[in-house]
Amino acid sequence: MPQISFIQAINQAIAEEMERDPLTFLMGEDVVLGAFGATKGLIDKFGAKRVRNTPISEAGFVGAAVGAAMAGTRPICEVEFASFFYCAFDQICNQAAKLRYMSGGQATMPITFRAVFGAMGGAAAQHSETVYAQFLSVPGLKLVVPSGASDMKGLLKSAIRDNNPVIVFEHGALGWSREDVPQGEHLVPLGKAAVKRPGDNVTVVAIGAMVGKAMSVADKLEQEKISVEVIDPRTLIPLDENAILASVEKTNRIVIADEGHLRGGAAADIAAIVADKGFDFLDAPVRRVTSLDVPIPFSPPLEKAAIADEARIEAAIRDVVGR
Repeated sequence: MPQISFIQAINQAIAEEMERDPLTFLMGEDVVLGAFGATKGLIDKFGAKRVRNTPISEAGFVGAAVGAAMAGTRPICEVEFASFFYCAFDQICNQAAKLRYMSGGQATMPITFRAVFGAMGGAAAQHSETVYAQFLSVPGLKLVVPSGASDMKGLLKSAIRDNNPVIVFEHGALGWSREDVPQGEHLVPLGKAAVKRPGDNVTVVAIGAMVGKAMSVADKLEQEKISVEVIDPRTLIPLDENAILASVEKTNRIVIADEGHLRGGAAADIAAIVADKGFDFLDAPVRRVTSLDVPIPFSPPLEKAAIADEARIEAAIRDVVGR
């Protein structure tokens, strides 16, 4: 099985799905060039009709993608940086998310939105935010947050084949991380969490780039006989609640690690689910490890201070296990 990067996995998934379905096409900001390398070379394979640069006008081209999906095509729409989704909220939340329901199922909405998110080292506030929490309360959307190249490919292929609007959040810091990735048909179902590491003393639900940090902490604490189970939800909508609750029933403790903000974030949502449906399993309070409720700073030292890291995950684990 070849080892490829997170970015190469994106490229491979898009190419395979465009080869599979001639109605699938790619549009968005800098997709011809491939600013991050994820779409590099696709225009040479598929031509200018199926790989289309758009003006830097998110409200315009996201709206065009909604219309193209209603007309029977399957657009993959790149919005480059996730903070730019703010410019297209109406098109995503008020149109794409609702039109299948409002048309009584007569119109499907097979759009995949893609964007880079997260702190990447001095990219500043408008290019470093984690914004999936803003979509969690919008019925009709699916949200995907891969943590490595293999899941990136499998989840993106599933998203492209889905007949509902799916937003795929790709953490910028994972771009050149590498994993063994199956060639050809490799699908990861939406709504199925992964147990990245089994453990007995505490569950850590880690999202996106936090998975690697949680795994690093788990390795360290194993030397002290603290057994950490790391769960990667992989999709926030649909969320695999059963996998999370089953793990908490086993370990009786949970820490949720997310790069999003504390207030109203994905960690808050998961904490509420555990409190609502798994309270009797708990031997300690639920702990959330998130970014601070501030815009992500440009200054690298300040950025590091604002983002959840291994030290804070470790401290939270020690707190709930009493070690």
